[in-house]
Amino acid sequence: MNRYSIFLDESGEHGLVNINEDFPVFVLCGFLIEDNNYEKVRTEINQIKNELWDDKKVIFHSRDIRKCEKEFVVLFDNVKKERFYSFLNSVFSTNEYYLVASAINKLNYVIKYGKLGNDVYEIALSFLVEKTMEILIEKYNDDFELRMIIEKRGKKEDQQLSEHLQKIKIRGSSKITAECYSKHIKEISFKQKTENINGLQLADLAAYPIARYVIDKDRANPAFDILKEKIYNKKGYLEGIIIYP
Repeated sequence: MNRYSIFLDESGEHGLVNINEDFPVFVLCGFLIEDNNYEKVRTEINQIKNELWDDKKVIFHSRDIRKCEKEFVVLFDNVKKERFYSFLNSVFSTNEYYLVASAINKLNYVIKYGKLGNDVYEIALSFLVEKTMEILIEKYNDDFELRMIIEKRGKKEDQQLSEHLQKIKIRGSSKITAECYSKHIKEISFKQKTENINGLQLADLAAYPIARYVIDKDRANPAFDILKEKIYNKKGYLEGIIIYP
């Protein structure tokens, strides 16, 4: 049995009331990895945490890293900064995993559905789960199990998402049957960022460059150039990124 985990984190705000026109997308990113490969990734990340911070409890957070804030003030040291980014590039480029992302263009969404439309987080999650199942079915047919680890957002929000995922498992989707979801999704859990789960941190780090790609495909985006090799690709098309509407 091929056992996979997908770690989900986001970039951008899911709200529709005040939309930042410079960053008008909400991206939900999934870091999809076979469990044995994940152990290798965890070991590598903990090694760099010990090397630069002497503490594997440091939590990689995209915004803090970009701003060199909190623990990441050490990145003002150019030697450490070069070492850190070289390490991240190596982790993302040399390990075996898939990236799956669902992006909602909120400006287009409001034009089409108004500000009282459905929760864009739930829409993004529906697309992402369906695409993840498609990838695993194509790769393994019926021989896989999937567990989902989602970053906690709040008690009410997490309950809504849990109920939404249960509906997907009960009703199915346009491309995947309810029986298939129920058979293969073995666990759904919500975890705090403070629990220091490396898979969630990698999903967080990947989400921002993907969001920037969605906003402006022609803009220089070195991080995305590395990540795109891990985005599910079929016949030259990045099927692992779903952009809606």
